[in-house]
Amino acid sequence: MPVDALLFDKDGTLFDFAETWNAWAGEVLEQLSQGDEARADAMARVISFDRSRGAFNPDSLVIAGTNDEVAEVLSEFVQEKSLQELADFLSQSAAAAALAPAVPLAEFLDGLLSQGKVLGVMTNDSELSAKSQLARAGVLDRFAFVAGCDSGHGAKPDPDPLLAFCAATGVAPGRTAMVGDSLHDLEAGAAAGMTRIGVLTGMALREDLAPHADVVLPDIGHIPGWLDH
Repeated sequence: MPVDALLFDKDGTLFDFAETWNAWAGEVLEQLSQGDEARADAMARVISFDRSRGAFNPDSLVIAGTNDEVAEVLSEFVQEKSLQELADFLSQSAAAAALAPAVPLAEFLDGLLSQGKVLGVMTNDSELSAKSQLARAGVLDRFAFVAGCDSGHGAKPDPDPLLAFCAATGVAPGRTAMVGDSLHDLEAGAAAGMTRIGVLTGMALREDLAPHADVVLPDIGHIPGWLDH
């Protein structure tokens, strides 16, 4: 079945996960702990972030979890903010994070658009953060649909936000590919009846993704070649 539309995850897919989020996490923990090292260490443990390496571990909730889920596990260490204030803080700071695109995005996306592909983004980050980052990367206008975990369609691995993309664009799930770096992305794609393209710019290894994907590629830049083969 031909692929007429591609729905991309954001973190670890359009943007290299470690390059974008490791430094951000270190800064967030520093801000929230207010100089209390024990507090920073405790927060790092619950989000599985190795402060000595300045890097997330592969089992971190942050990799595929929603903004609200991250806020919830950090909230017991941040008494001075309500849960909603903490979620808002995380969303706003993520919206301003330094970005590391996985490939030159404008050129890549324009190539797909020139072939008549319909493009979208569905992330378990907030919609605000997603739109801000895509705008800063200069590519927000390439997407017909951008949704976050708070856009009213649910979050991955639930298929509903993927099906919302299909409903919004008029492309059938069977002619759509879900592109992502985590099992959440691929499980959602399977539940929605989509082709599943795994990429290795997140934290998961090829052997993690391969049983759940139709193909696993080094990064999104290899998608046009795979579509043409």
